[in-house]
Amino acid sequence: MSDSVADAHQRARYWPIPVLRAVPAAVIALVITFSSNHAAGYGLLLFGVFALVEGAVLGIGSATRLRDDPRSRRTALAQAVITVVAGIVAVASNGFGLTAFIAVLVVFAVLTGALELTQGIRARGRSPFARDWMTIGGLTLLLAIAFLVTPPDYSQQLGGIEKVPGTLDASVVLVGLLGAYLAIAAVFHVIAGLSHKWGTVAPAASPDGAPHA
Repeated sequence: MSDSVADAHQRARYWPIPVLRAVPAAVIALVITFSSNHAAGYGLLLFGVFALVEGAVLGIGSATRLRDDPRSRRTALAQAVITVVAGIVAVASNGFGLTAFIAVLVVFAVLTGALELTQGIRARGRSPFARDWMTIGGLTLLLAIAFLVTPPDYSQQLGGIEKVPGTLDASVVLVGLLGAYLAIAAVFHVIAGLSHKWGTVAPAASPDGAPHA
């Protein structure tokens, strides 16, 4: 069934926001991928930059482009505030090591993931973005779980057939998980945003003024 006129209007207003949310996620994911430094402090710094930009985009976008959906707007603004605060805390605590990295990421992921998932569940049937919010919310909660189940004292010497020097420890694993999460989120945001852009054409109206199904 084609979108209603209201859905097309919402899509036309909101589609740039997921695309803009993809930008900081993609940039930080690329930095992590091509950086040899996977220390917890560096991870905190990179996450802080991501969170500050992500929070600003989400906050400004929600405030200006979700006016037709007050409940989702309030939830998104709360998520944006938490994200910005997490970014500030991450940058300020980048010298406190792995414990701070895990604590900041878990609190961020649990709070924002739960908010975005709840936002999507509440918006089912009345917003074209409900599925997107549920997906990203669920993915963010999975990030929290991954951080919680990774032992902080994990350490494994590299080597093997290729005799690669170095150690694979919890810091390397968790910074890598952050990069993977951001890469997946970035791809999803781009696909979702462009899909909504291409769905902004309102359905043609029938002679009696009602939109065609």
